[in-house]
Amino acid sequence: MAATANDIPRFAALKRRAEDTVKAGAHGRTDQFAVANHLDGLQEKFQVLNKDELADALRSRLLELNEHRSSWAPEYLSLLLELADRPAQYSRLDRIPKPKLQEEAAPLTWSDLDAAGSAFCEEDIWEAVDYGADSSDEEIASVSLSTDTHRSRPPQISIAPEEDYVIPDAALTSGDDEELVKSIKQAQFWTRNSKFDGGHEVVSSCALTELEVIRETIFMLQGLPTSMFRRFNGNVEVDQNYNIAHLSRETFSSVLRSLSSVGTQVDILRLFVRMPQTIPYMQTFQRGLEGCLSNYDMFLSKAQHQYLSPTSTASVSLLQLSEDVCRETRLLLILSDLVSKLETTSVNASVQCLNRLYDVVCLTQATGDDDRFAVLADLFFSCLETFARPIRLWLETGKLEDAANHGFFVHHQQKNGDLRTLWHDWYTLDALSNISSVPRFIQPIMQKVLIAGKSMVFLRHLNMSPGDEDRRKTSVTIEDVCPPESPSSYLPFSVLLESALQRMVEVNYNATSALLRRKFDKECGLWESLQALEYIYLCRDMSMSGIIDSKIFDLIDRGKAAWSDRYLLTELAQSILGSMPFIDPSRLIVRSSTDGINGEKSSSRSMNMLNAISFDYILPWPVANIIPKSAISDYQRISRFLMQIRRAKHALVKQRLQHSNIHDKIQDTRNNTLSYALRHNMLWFLNAIYSHMTDFVISAATASLRKDLSAASDIDGMVEAHYNFMMSLKEQCLLSDNLEMIHQAIVAILDLCVRFSEVQATRYGSDQSQFRRTLRNVDSRNHPAVDRKTRIHSQDADDDFSDEGDDDSDTNDNEFADSFHESNYLQQIKEIKDQFEHLVTSVAARLKGIGRFDGPLSWDMLAEKLEWRKAGQVMISGPLPAF
Repeated sequence: MAATANDIPRFAALKRRAEDTVKAGAHGRTDQFAVANHLDGLQEKFQVLNKDELADALRSRLLELNEHRSSWAPEYLSLLLELADRPAQYSRLDRIPKPKLQEEAAPLTWSDLDAAGSAFCEEDIWEAVDYGADSSDEEIASVSLSTDTHRSRPPQISIAPEEDYVIPDAALTSGDDEELVKSIKQAQFWTRNSKFDGGHEVVSSCALTELEVIRETIFMLQGLPTSMFRRFNGNVEVDQNYNIAHLSRETFSSVLRSLSSVGTQVDILRLFVRMPQTIPYMQTFQRGLEGCLSNYDMFLSKAQHQYLSPTSTASVSLLQLSEDVCRETRLLLILSDLVSKLETTSVNASVQCLNRLYDVVCLTQATGDDDRFAVLADLFFSCLETFARPIRLWLETGKLEDAANHGFFVHHQQKNGDLRTLWHDWYTLDALSNISSVPRFIQPIMQKVLIAGKSMVFLRHLNMSPGDEDRRKTSVTIEDVCPPESPSSYLPFSVLLESALQRMVEVNYNATSALLRRKFDKECGLWESLQALEYIYLCRDMSMSGIIDSKIFDLIDRGKAAWSDRYLLTELAQSILGSMPFIDPSRLIVRSSTDGINGEKSSSRSMNMLNAISFDYILPWPVANIIPKSAISDYQRISRFLMQIRRAKHALVKQRLQHSNIHDKIQDTRNNTLSYALRHNMLWFLNAIYSHMTDFVISAATASLRKDLSAASDIDGMVEAHYNFMMSLKEQCLLSDNLEMIHQAIVAILDLCVRFSEVQATRYGSDQSQFRRTLRNVDSRNHPAVDRKTRIHSQDADDDFSDEGDDDSDTNDNEFADSFHESNYLQQIKEIKDQFEHLVTSVAARLKGIGRFDGPLSWDMLAEKLEWRKAGQVMISGPLPAF
């Protein structure tokens, strides 16, 4: 369809817009060099992939394209490269038209140039050219070229190449060498023991010379394949088809069997040294075995050289070779027996190797085989030096290797990084179940190695390291164990080695322990901490502990909940005890237990309510390794028990017996005498047991502790001394598990003391309402059979007492007290007295009974003190001592 007039302007506008868009394009021209490099790389890729035809086809077309090159060639070549999809895989040559090959031109011959053959016939062109010194190579070339243009070439004579040309035997060997070839064939005896009969191989016996047998034997001993000896299932077997003419078959077989047995044992070592080893000291053991095998192979090479040397005077004797081999392989046979007994599948195979090597060295020394003892001892100490590398690092720096330590018995099991548990929890020895992973000769020194290394760790965390004067030797050599020309060399090797190891470890142990002890005595605050514990927990100074006791006990008596306020008590304890120069007030904290407070809220007479509070003194981390957290708990139990005794005594002393004029008419002289006597006996009991624990038990144990700590040689000794001190203190203070019943009985006596003081306080105090409530509570607990109407009346009286402005209730209470409670006062005192005497007698009897079975002397002394009041009834009825 012809274009209309309206379409022409529109076409022109669209064309102009397209041209502007192309000219204003933001994209640059294609990099022609990058395209060329890409094409070159593609050709190299085809060649690498063994597709030379494809590479040649691409190259030929690129050359053809260069003849018609345009400015847009890089663009469309880049487009083709972008569109290509794995050309090396999907390109096919059959799709590419092959170029037409030009017809090969027929070869030019002399007949073509000169059919008659008359040209150059007079010139002697076939003679050798005389290249004289007067003319150079260029001149000769130019002359020859110029003359060739005027000469005609003779006709070409085609010579067919000789294919599959066989060189005749006469060209290689002469008649004079036939005897040599024959002798070589005859020397190959292994080709003479088989014949073919009717297509079947028939093996026949072959007689060998003694030199041939010796050669085969040496090859076998060197681990090489031979014809006379065959290796099957790890054994060397003798081929019975060979013999020596001048030897009987039995003798010959016996000699070969002994040599093959040696070869079997040596093959075990050769196989072992080729096995890969990951454990360092096993690698050292392999290198030692390789050295022994190298010396053995050198012996075999020298023997072979003697037999092969034409000037040698050595006699060819198989028996002599057998004797020499047996002499030279004694060491190898010992090592082969050691290796063959190793359980390679066992996890402790490496430790078994060291133990067996140790046993072999001891055995060779005991048998007096000095030569082999020297070699085996050298091998043993080489392995020991490699094995002891982590031990040396541990003793010198207190560090463990990062890699897995095969056979090292110290394990690091740090969990939270708390320095207070460094000595006890960070490093441990192998358990008894894993003790087999440690060589026997190392086991006696394990504990001291652990302590010496932990001491180095301790010193490192104290920012202190041993000086040059404190450094000690951390290895053991053969000179240390078996010094030359020393009388001790006649002792057994096991004793010598154990003594050397003990000396080495003892020197390091003493050096590090002494250095650490000096550090503890001067800078770690050990003695100051012990003194602080005595004042805080063991009541060394009652002038300070009494202030804290009075505050707590007064708050309890007044029924104030603040008696267990940890903030108030912490401030009080820090202000009182912090005045001591050896007590750091920032480390003293009073903790309170809400459960204990709530559990004892109903009764202020129970001693167990004091379990709600505890004094905690944070020790410096070096001292905390000697006095662990469990020991602080024991200190708190002792302190709490002593506070309970002081609480009971405080209640008795505070509430003195007073004669009120209001109640003179109802007081009885006998009642007062009984109350005075009971109070006196209670105070005597409290004073006796408290003075026994403080003046005798604690003071003696503390003096013994200081003496033991001063005599301790290391931290373990100090830990043990303090542990024994705490165990003795707990036992003598009746806080051990086997004395739980006695302890509970004493606590019950203390409760009776507080109960008696409350009864006396309410009986003779000014607050008669409180007196009546106390007696009603006591009576309802101890006399459940009291008349129900009376108990209801008592409850109503308590309810009325809650209203302070009700005077009628007081009047009713007074009447009720006169009618009922006053009649029960004497009965309550008697009950308290009976319970008190029964418990004291029970405590004395139990102490005396337990003391008979290897108990401490303090139990017998305390029992005698308590039994001294057997005449208690006389004391009560007789005159009272002055208070």
